[in-house]
This record gives sequence, C-alpha cells and structure tokens, in this order.
Amino acid sequence: MASEMTAPEGAGEYPSYEQPQPSTLENDSDGAGSTPPHGAEHDFADTHEAADAHGASDHSGHGQGAPDGAAEVPQEDPFAKVPAALQPALQRRGFTELSEVQSAVLAADSGASDLRISSQTGSGKTVALGLVVARVLVEPRGDRGPDVLVVVPTRELAQQVSTELRWLFADLEDTIVASVTGGTPIFQDKNTLRNEPRVLIGTPGRLVDHLTNENLDLGNARELVLDEADQMLDMGFREDLETILNATPGERRTHMVSATFPPGIERLAERYQRDPVSVEGTALGEANANIEHIGHLVQRSDRYTALVNLLLLAGDERVLVFVERRSDAAQVATMLSEDGFSALPLSGELAQSQRNHTLAAFRNGRATILVATDVAARGLDVPDVTTVIHTSPPIDPEVYTHRSGRTGRAGQTGRSILLAPPNRRRKLGFLLADARVDLEWRPLPPAAEVEAVLQERFRAKLGAELNKALQKEPKEALLEHANSLLEEYEGPRLVAALLARLGEKRSAKARDVGGSSSHGNERYESQPRGDRYDQGSVSAPGMVRFFINWGSLKGANPSKVLAQVCRRGNVQGSEVGAISIHPNATTFDVREEVAMEFERNAGQRDERNPTTMIRRDRGPTSGSPRHGGGGRRGFRRRRRR
Repeated sequence: MASEMTAPEGAGEYPSYEQPQPSTLENDSDGAGSTPPHGAEHDFADTHEAADAHGASDHSGHGQGAPDGAAEVPQEDPFAKVPAALQPALQRRGFTELSEVQSAVLAADSGASDLRISSQTGSGKTVALGLVVARVLVEPRGDRGPDVLVVVPTRELAQQVSTELRWLFADLEDTIVASVTGGTPIFQDKNTLRNEPRVLIGTPGRLVDHLTNENLDLGNARELVLDEADQMLDMGFREDLETILNATPGERRTHMVSATFPPGIERLAERYQRDPVSVEGTALGEANANIEHIGHLVQRSDRYTALVNLLLLAGDERVLVFVERRSDAAQVATMLSEDGFSALPLSGELAQSQRNHTLAAFRNGRATILVATDVAARGLDVPDVTTVIHTSPPIDPEVYTHRSGRTGRAGQTGRSILLAPPNRRRKLGFLLADARVDLEWRPLPPAAEVEAVLQERFRAKLGAELNKALQKEPKEALLEHANSLLEEYEGPRLVAALLARLGEKRSAKARDVGGSSSHGNERYESQPRGDRYDQGSVSAPGMVRFFINWGSLKGANPSKVLAQVCRRGNVQGSEVGAISIHPNATTFDVREEVAMEFERNAGQRDERNPTTMIRRDRGPTSGSPRHGGGGRRGFRRRRRR
C-alpha cells in the first residue's frame, strides 16, 4: 500500500453509515443448533467463542454442495486431527471447518513440542490452544494442582478465555475450568482453588500472590500457555512470568502466543522453551479483512464535534470509542451522556465490579457506546460491535490492529474510523502500510447531510410502525376522536404537530466541523497531546508528584512505569494519575491521601531494580496552575463564544 492515500473524487458524496450486513461467513451462536457453553457466565455467553469460530461459515452445520450434475469430490475431514472428545462441542458450536490458525496448530503439534504461535486477535487462537492442551485432559489428572495453566495479561481476557474453554471442554469428565485474577477477593480465589480445577487461567500478579502464600501448587502443570505474551512484557510482568515458569515442572510444555515476537519475547522463549515449533496463523492485518477502514482529517479542537456526528450516523449500532487516557474515558463518556447518548467509560480506574457492570451493560444493549483506553480494551470481545472510532491516531501498527479487531468478528462486517490531524497524515500512511490496512480518506459529512440521514431514518421507522398499526382495526372511540380533530384542525398541520411530538428526543445535534455551534450548545475542544498520561509539569489538584530515574532511553513506557510504581509503592492503578516520560527520567502523580505511605514504601531499596530510585519531586508546587488550565489535558469544555 502506498504510504499516503488521496481523498476520493466526489468530495460531496459521503455514504451514510448504515448497519453493516453480515457476510456469507456469519456465525450466529444464537441460531439453530447452537447451545450456550456449559458453565459459562451469562454475561459472557456468545462473545469470544463465536468470534474464534471464524471459519464456521455456515452455522446450520451444512457445507456447500456440489453443482447440479457434477460429481462430488471427496473432501478431507477438517476435524480429523481434533481430539474425539472435543468434536461434539465444536459441532454444537456450529463449526463446519477450522480457522487458519487452528488447522496450523493441529498440523504442527506432535504432542511433545513447544509451540510459538503468531496470530492476530479474532483468528481463533483460543480454540486452537484448547485443541492443543486437551490431550492431557483426556488422561488421568495429576495428584494436586492444575494440569493446564493459561497466563493472560488482563482480567477481562481471563474471563473470556475461561468462558471459551468451558464450552470446548464441556464433555471432558472431571474437567473444571476456573480463573483467578486481581480485583476479586483472595478468599474467593482460595475457594476456587480448593475445587482443584484442571484448567486454570490467571493474571501474572494474582498467580504470584497465590504461589507466595502457598495457595497454589503448579508442580503438576504439564501444559503452560502464555497468551498475549508481548502485552505482558509491555506491562512489566517479566519477573512475575519468570516466577511462574520456575514454579512449574521442567518436563512441561510451554506455548507462547503473541501477535509478534519482539526481542524481549524471543529471549523469554529461548530461555524457557525447548526446540519450539513456530506456527504462523493469521498475520498482522489479515484477520480483519472484512473491516472497512475510513479516515477523516480533523483538527484536535474539532474531535468531539466530529465524534458526535459519527455517532449520530451510527444510530443504534454498538460502537467502541478509543481515547488516549483514563481521564479522557470518563470525561468523553460524561459529555456524550449529557448529549443524549447511551455511553459508558471503561478504564483502569474502575473497580472490577464496575468494569463487569459496564461490560454487561454494553453486551446486553443497555449502553450502545463504550469509551475505552487501549489497555482496558485489550483482549475485549463484545458481540456485534459494528464500528470502532479512534479519536486519536495510534502509536504503532499493532495498536491499530488490536483496536480495529474489536469489530468485524465472527464473519460479520464492520468499520474502523480514524480521526487524525492533517499534519499526521503522511506519518500515518507509513503506519497503516505496516498494518497492511487499505484506508480510504474521506471528508467528514456536513451537518446538513447528517440531519438528512437522521430524518430519513426517522421517516422509515415511523412508516414501519404506522404500517404495523394499520393492520389492526382501530377502536370506534379513536375513530370518532380522529374525525373531530380533522374537523377542528387542518390535516397536514395536525399530522406535522403529532409527528413533532413523536420525534426522537435527542439533545445532540449535528454540527459543522470547524465552525461555531448554530444550536447554542457548548463547543468542545481538546489540547495537543504530549506523552501518554502527561498532564503538564505540575501535578493536578489532590495529587502529589514523584520522580523515578527511568526514562524512554532505557525502555520506560506508561504501562511498565505504572506496573513498577504500583508494585514498589503498594498502591492500586486507580491511585496513580498523570505519567510523563522523558528521555532519562519519568514523573508521575499519586493521590494525596496515599502519598505519604507510598513515599515510605517506594523509597526502600528494590531487589528487582536496585539502581532505580523513586522520590518525591521537588519541582513546582502541587496543584499550581499551568497556562491557566490547571494542567488538564485531553477533551475539555470550551465555553461558547
């Protein structure tokens, strides 16, 4: 793909965002012959597992027949290498064939080799892993502890993987699938472990906690899977992963799954894998070939206006909006709610119960818009997300691919919309080329076009309801009342008044990007981006700024800094605010109420990183304003002129 695309001819022609239609490869897990996964949580039924079907092109269970008059050619059984005990579960799920990565894994797996699997989100890799590790589950279980351990970076991904493996292993006798993650009470995990699950999914920190407290014995773990291994290293979990690996038997099999294998993953693999076999599934960008990629050039000050117009066009579709910072997630969701949209935030600031509630609301349709950060949405799988909107350009191709991969799942079509400042277009051309994305730059639709689409949509909806109502014979009293109204009022004016009363009650109005609001609403703008989480050179009110002698030149990034800060200071991620990374050092904010205890804990020598020092920053006074803005970045309100 060329590094830079040009806008299509006919700038005034802008296709309306209508509901994407399923492709011929649609997977509908609520369709005929489908059953929910055994033991799955209600909120997570029909999510990740349907997406990972990928190759299940016909959920009726029937393949394509030969043309009339043609002799049928014998086809190789696509499930010939699938363990017999798992085939009924796949059939109930509607599988008629395996995805590329599932077939590749079965072909490469000898039963004794370690696997190094490279495949994109949505390609079916979780089912592929289940097919590999199932061989130990049909054998007698070990004396104590799980036979299979799957390590994942986030709580949401742990829930999704456990849900999927439950339905896949539903027919395996005495096979309990369980998960242990941060955000849940320790005593609850203890009860879970007492049930002796044969398959355990967990996040690194919580698994290390249980190993340290001797609640967990991994001495019989024969299959170990590191899922999204690249993300776990990015989040600073290397030491925890090594602790977990060292607690498992030397004769285990170790499988690593990652979209890519950067040097850090390669080194980890070389140390803990034995003669690994590389398995290429779906390469970067290929898993989402059924996604339409659209780009709009928008000044940062007009991002919110553009976002509102796009959401109005999306209508009742389920939309995932990506923002840069945790503070942006809450702020943009609040702004959208005030404008009449059903929007909720998802970020690391939320407690686990809040995250679960938010995801449940988004899945069941109570909220149609989810505003999320990259970290919170990594591994997230929600059915029927038709549109992904990037409010800011991603930092690398993998981020774009992971974001966009939340839509276009299970054979359905989707769209990924990128909002980018004009001065970033050339650089984005190279990034999108690396992601193997053919993005089409389009002009934003003017407000008049948006309103025209909305009016046409309203008329169509009203017409359908009227046609349905006219099928029934009205009551005599209503007919008499109608005749009296027509005698008293002019017919067209009466109908128009009734339509006005029935019209959609939305406070958000389409607005032209780049101009002031013609509807008297407040105008919103955003400030330019610095480093991620950066909020200026001073801390925000209620926060205390700290310093760490670790910067970008030595590999510091926001997720790694956050992981070390939380571990050293014994605080939660929600108690950490702005992080500003510089070449040789990093500053970050900690909530004032925990700052004293944090300073005491973080000031102690760290055995893992003995040369890294954390101390209170002696710069400007905490909370002092900067440029009159109080240090607040991201989306903010600007009063109407």
